[in-house]
Amino acid sequence: MTSPLTREEPVTVRVFTQRLSSTPRGARLARHLALHQLDRWGVPHGTTASDTAALLVAELAANAVTHGRVPGRDFELTLSYTPGTLLRVDVADTRTECRPPGPGAPVVARPLDDSGRGLLIVEALASRWAVLDRVPVGKTVRAELDLRAPVAD
Repeated sequence: MTSPLTREEPVTVRVFTQRLSSTPRGARLARHLALHQLDRWGVPHGTTASDTAALLVAELAANAVTHGRVPGRDFELTLSYTPGTLLRVDVADTRTECRPPGPGAPVVARPLDDSGRGLLIVEALASRWAVLDRVPVGKTVRAELDLRAPVAD
């Protein structure tokens, strides 16, 4: 007995990678470039996916230039987009020490602290996130955003 074949649409994963200076200006540029690239891929400005991606890129890039900066070294932004399914944001730096805590780790920020809440934002917005080793040196913080629409009952 043969099973009926189902036609599957081809999957195209789009990838954008850019190295940026480890400065506040580089972090701002990362967010602007991400929004522009997503718009080119059909994720318009002002949509939930675009706005969420902007916040994720902003937080991860700010962390890379604040905590992952090594003088003379850049950080790298990579976006991977599978239309209608998944958006992955990777921000890599070359600093091996000072790794951020992983997902679910307690983050302690006192009420009047000016910093310390960025990964809480990432945890709240991303479907998943992780801290990965970067070869040959450094780390990558990855945040994924599921784009599948919820199934209506």
